[in-house]
Amino acid sequence: MAEEFLTIRQMCDAFDVTPRTLRFYEQKELLFPRREGQKRWFTRRDRARLKLILRGKRFGFSLEEIRQLLDLYDLGDSQYTQISRAHEIGSERLTAMKKQRDELDAAISELSEQLRWGEKMLNQLQSRQIV
Repeated sequence: MAEEFLTIRQMCDAFDVTPRTLRFYEQKELLFPRREGQKRWFTRRDRARLKLILRGKRFGFSLEEIRQLLDLYDLGDSQYTQISRAHEIGSERLTAMKKQRDELDAAISELSEQLRWGEKMLNQLQSRQIV
């Protein structure tokens, strides 16, 4: 990715996304490739933004949250506001993810217990049929 500009195909290959994904992010004003007719040329800035978009999506940030964070980059405060807001959103998301994990762990435990009970019942029923 040393080239200054990448085509949409090169971006797709580099980030394992579809052209539709890139056009969607462009439509949502998250990416701003240079246009030459129908061709899109993605800059280093677009690549950095896409990396942050994909990371934010993986962490469960909404597109609006991601857009707000990306927009904070140009405030001229050495990214203090952007990093501060990202930390705040990230902390909230981490709390929600831990809660989801706890709920999932409880559901897994309960289902495991029910399956053990079901196995026991099946074995008892099967042993009665054999006799």
